Amino acid sequence: MSSIPVRPETPVTAAERSDAARNRERLLLAARELIEQGGAGALTMDRLAEHAGVGKGTVFRRFGSRAGLMLTLLNDSEAAFQARFLFGPPPMGPGAEPLERLIAFGTERIAYLVEFGDLVLAAGHASRGRFEVPAVALWNQHVEMLLREAGVDSPEPWLMAGSLTATLDPERLLHLIRDHGVTRDRLGVSWRDLVTRVVTGA
Repeated sequence: MSSIPVRPETPVTAAERSDAARNRERLLLAARELIEQGGAGALTMDRLAEHAGVGKGTVFRRFGSRAGLMLTLLNDSEAAFQARFLFGPPPMGPGAEPLERLIAFGTERIAYLVEFGDLVLAAGHASRGRFEVPAVALWNQHVEMLLREAGVDSPEPWLMAGSLTATLDPERLLHLIRDHGVTRDRLGVSWRDLVTRVVTGA
C-alpha cells in the first residue's frame, strides 16, 4: 500500500500562473493563522478572503468549498500519519507483531484527532462523504490486513475492521473528551483493550 492524500492535489503545470500559485500559498497561510487565532470554527471563506487580501471568488476557485479547504489543510498531517503506519518504525510501522501495530495505530490516531479533530470534523462530508474518502479506505484496509495477519477468525474481516475504526470516529472521540472529560490516555487504554480482545478472543 502507498499513502493516499485526503484531497488529491492538482499538479502545478506551466499553465498555472505564478500569481495563482502565490495566491494558494497565501490562502493556506492565512487559513492557518485564522485557525490559530480562533480555531477551525473561525475559518469561513469570507474571513479567509479578507485576511488573505484576495477576492472571495479566488478562494472558491482554489478550494471549491470550505470542506475542500479543510481537506487541503489536512493533507500534510494526514500524509505524515500514513507514512508512520505504512513505512515508519515499529510498533506502528512494519516489524512489530500485528497486535502491537493495531494498538499503536489506534493510539496514534487518537492523538492525531486530539490535535486535528476540529479540522477533520469541518472537512466532514466533503466530496463523496466521510466514509468514502480514500484515506479512510486506506485506514480500514490497514486494520483489515493486521487482523488477517493476527489470524483473527472472522468470515468478513473487512467488516470487523470497519467496526474497529468506527470507534475512532472523530465526532465520537471529541464528544467523549470535551463533554465527558475522558482523557487521551483513557481512550488509548480502551482501544488497546478492545483490539486485544478481538485478536486474542480473551
